[in-house]
Amino acid sequence: MAAGAPQSGGWQPAVAYLLLALGLVLVAVWLLWPQPEPEAAPAAEPAAPAASVLAARPPVPGSAASPVLNPVHTHPGEPAASEPPSDDLAAHVPPGQAPSMKEVIERLHQAGVHTGLGAFNPPGTRPPLVGLAVPEDFVLPPGYVRHHQATDDGQRIEAVLMFDPEHPPPAAAGRSLATAQDRLVPPELAPPGLPPRRIVIPPPIEPGRAVP
Repeated sequence: MAAGAPQSGGWQPAVAYLLLALGLVLVAVWLLWPQPEPEAAPAAEPAAPAASVLAARPPVPGSAASPVLNPVHTHPGEPAASEPPSDDLAAHVPPGQAPSMKEVIERLHQAGVHTGLGAFNPPGTRPPLVGLAVPEDFVLPPGYVRHHQATDDGQRIEAVLMFDPEHPPPAAAGRSLATAQDRLVPPELAPPGLPPRRIVIPPPIEPGRAVP
């Protein structure tokens, strides 16, 4: 071999070590590199609700799910069956109508309303009791009472003499006091000193005239 020529065989071990070290570094990097997490499996769809399953099945006749043969239908503006009837006059008097007071009260009673205006009887259905008049300054003995009344248009009627239903006088012994008509005191059983005068029912109020 000529002097000064490079010895190529002396570099081969160094290159092999370098390649081996580089391979180890790559393996270490691959091992330390975070691996992607596997995708989660899609969640199973929830089971259909029991109500949906029952709805898909035909109802059994006679069961709670079977349709009602005679359903209750309500019209717009009418109260539901579970709601009490309204005592508002607008719910019973159609727009554009002007019924009399008797007709209004009768409609309320037919609808089952007995509050407000429905608590009164239709005019003319309960006429005032006519009996002996009792002056306001007359002192009644035990067993007698004053009964105050009013006309259908709101006029006061002078008090009429009646027996006390809880403590009637001895003069009423043997008489029936079951109704208000029975409790009217006849002239022959009136207390001493009472003038035998019957009450006077005032005439109906004319349109435009105020109630006295």
